[in-house]
Amino acid sequence: MQPSNRRLSAGAATAAALVSAALLLTGCASDGQSAAKQTSSGASHVKIMLTNDGSDDACALDHTSAPAGPITFTVDNKSATGISEVELQSDQRILGEKENLAPGLKPVSFTLTLDGGKYTVYCPGGKNENIAFTVTGKATAPKTGSVQTLLKQGSKEYAGYVDDQIAGMVTGVAALKTAVDSGDIDAAKKAYGQARPFYERIESDVEGFVIPGTKANDNAGNLDYLIDMRASNLDDSVGWHGFHAIERDLWQGGAITAGTKSLATELQKNVNTLASLAKKLNYKPEDLANGAAGLLEEVQSEKIKGEEEAFSHIDLVDFAANVEGSQQAFEYLKPGLKKIDASLTKQINTQFDKVNAMLDTYRDPAAIGGYETYTPALKARDANKLSQAVQALQDPLSRLAEKVATAQ
Repeated sequence: MQPSNRRLSAGAATAAALVSAALLLTGCASDGQSAAKQTSSGASHVKIMLTNDGSDDACALDHTSAPAGPITFTVDNKSATGISEVELQSDQRILGEKENLAPGLKPVSFTLTLDGGKYTVYCPGGKNENIAFTVTGKATAPKTGSVQTLLKQGSKEYAGYVDDQIAGMVTGVAALKTAVDSGDIDAAKKAYGQARPFYERIESDVEGFVIPGTKANDNAGNLDYLIDMRASNLDDSVGWHGFHAIERDLWQGGAITAGTKSLATELQKNVNTLASLAKKLNYKPEDLANGAAGLLEEVQSEKIKGEEEAFSHIDLVDFAANVEGSQQAFEYLKPGLKKIDASLTKQINTQFDKVNAMLDTYRDPAAIGGYETYTPALKARDANKLSQAVQALQDPLSRLAEKVATAQ
């Protein structure tokens, strides 16, 4: 199994969704399959099944084409142990993805508005890693009614929030580099905890970028890998870089070395490159909805398990940042969502309040990042409670993307 390429799950990549391109998927699907048809909601539905036949993992689509417009892709890992993600790509650009697809977990979905053309979906680790998918016709121009106006305005304003977080990330990483260069390990640890939330709040918006001249499926140029790859998911051919390599040196090594300083210099360079590429992005409403759901999936798959901050154990700092980013995407959509489905909007709002109230109980102003250390004892005691609270929010939130993409 090749390493997972953690890149965009919705936001920044789906900003490019209205381009003709190629779609890559692991698995095989017969050319005779029928085209997906638009449902009463206005979206077409395509299922992606991940299975193992006893010797090989494989992907299959129930439809190999769909009409232009909103398309909801639902990924269901029945039994494939070697496939952990599915990506929708366009000219090496990831339009959408789902990660951490362990066998037996609840199916997950993302919705994109696609124009006519040939696309590509990629499932690393499968028997066939690429499957062609065709979108026919031309997407209908966005409606100009009051709901669409509210959603469009919210998406435009959300871009300003992302720009602010990118600016904060650049400043935070510069402060981290200064602290590392000074050799002051306590100052470096504090700066690390202050820099991390900026990336985590907008992770779903900036995961799809690569260093110019490199390919999306090559970790050597994948900025998300170079900035945020974890110890548990390394690509040996590229090596370890970014935040968590510095985290390892500060907490496990307990010393700042020449190598640590080199890592900090590289991190600052890559963050600045990311900032220049991600500046002034444009978003569609479904980008915000997909991103909000994706950030909560990050909480469930990484933070609650304690896998993200394996050395510093400041996972609750990242947890809170993911929740904040998810809530901000929801809040910018909320004026339009109230007109689409007031009951669902109220339910999501209530669940955000509950999750935030729970997070407040872990605040510790004296701790790095402002939250209690996520020790093994705390995880053993509270992980299930935290997971249930997030799941109660994630379930209704996952329904938003199709609703906003098909809103009248």
